[in-house]
Amino acid sequence: MRARVRSMVESARFQKVITAVILVNAIVLGCETSPTLVAEYGEWLHLIDRAVLAIFVLELSARLWAHGPAFFRDPWNWFDSIIIVIALLPTSGAFSVLRALRILRALRLISVVPSMRRVVSALLSALPGMASIGALIALVLYVSAVMATKLFREVSPEYFADLGDSLFTLFQVMTGEAWSEVARGVMRERPLAWIFFVSYIVITSFTVLNLFIAVAVSAMEAQPSEKEEQEKVSDTAAVLAELRELRAEVRALRDPDSANRPPVSTVDSGDRSR
Repeated sequence: MRARVRSMVESARFQKVITAVILVNAIVLGCETSPTLVAEYGEWLHLIDRAVLAIFVLELSARLWAHGPAFFRDPWNWFDSIIIVIALLPTSGAFSVLRALRILRALRLISVVPSMRRVVSALLSALPGMASIGALIALVLYVSAVMATKLFREVSPEYFADLGDSLFTLFQVMTGEAWSEVARGVMRERPLAWIFFVSYIVITSFTVLNLFIAVAVSAMEAQPSEKEEQEKVSDTAAVLAELRELRAEVRALRDPDSANRPPVSTVDSGDRSR
């Protein structure tokens, strides 16, 4: 019975049904943000939301029963469990703020769709490299903020009055948001200020930030594709089939009469050969 349930929850058709339910739930939660739709169809929206939550609970319970303790060895199962637990928390009284967290159920698409799961796994595997780049860009930002405060505090106090203002302004410049306005305001008093701003943008936006993209792309390239995973599974199955045939041949050589006997399980034959 457990094997039958496991094959059902792992089947492609079942995964497609759960994906459709997640999409329906996301659409319903989006409709609940419209006062007009809530006024006309609020009861139906609430009913669909409750039905979707019940489906999620049943699906998670089936997977838990099918896999047993091995269910908790998969981080994606923990991810799904946390989202469902959050959805089951009361959303009235002091917990009314948790109503906004129901949209987190849409994130279950990440664990259901294999391509999304590979992307997130790649990003998580790239976190150590991204942390080093983040530390580098934080250092560049801090050094530049100290320099900008000392250089431009008097000519542009609205942007560089102290270290905090300089950090925020340079972070804005790094994103490319209205950086020319900041730079031209300073250049009216300090014409050579363009050297600082151009150098800062080249270092941060064109160099350091691109390192984030490079690390993420490298991590994604290192992830096996769905085709490679399927080939690995098929190769494993082929190897196991060959091992069964070899064991049967060895057993036939040791005992010629075994060819007329009914076949035994792989485990028993392995134990007998030992």
